[in-house]
Amino acid sequence: MQRGSDRLSVHRDDEMKHELQGLLRSGHPTRADEWHDPEPSAEDDPEIWGGPVVPGNPHASLESVRLELARILGRGSFPAGPGALTEGLRRENAPDALVEAVRGLPHEDRYANVQQLAEALVSRG
Repeated sequence: MQRGSDRLSVHRDDEMKHELQGLLRSGHPTRADEWHDPEPSAEDDPEIWGGPVVPGNPHASLESVRLELARILGRGSFPAGPGALTEGLRRENAPDALVEAVRGLPHEDRYANVQQLAEALVSRG
């Protein structure tokens, strides 16, 4: 069977599937040599295993809140007020705590970008 412009042969493709089976079934690396395993996260990486990043959380810095908001909302949501941003967060299935924090902002305020929104949330938190 012709595989087009694939870089791997059929045999190598099957071999790689076999290598991944243990990892996929167990949920952790199954290799004997540590140097094959991925490196752990660095200290300055965003915290993703500690729950949702929300203002008021002691681990939520301005940078992490801004990153989370940008990931969920994107550029097309701005400029907007808290009502429209709350709807956008709900539409994207954002964490409830983050939605409530945005909903609690003054209704007359408008935010031109994610940075302004994150600053307002962190200063209130």
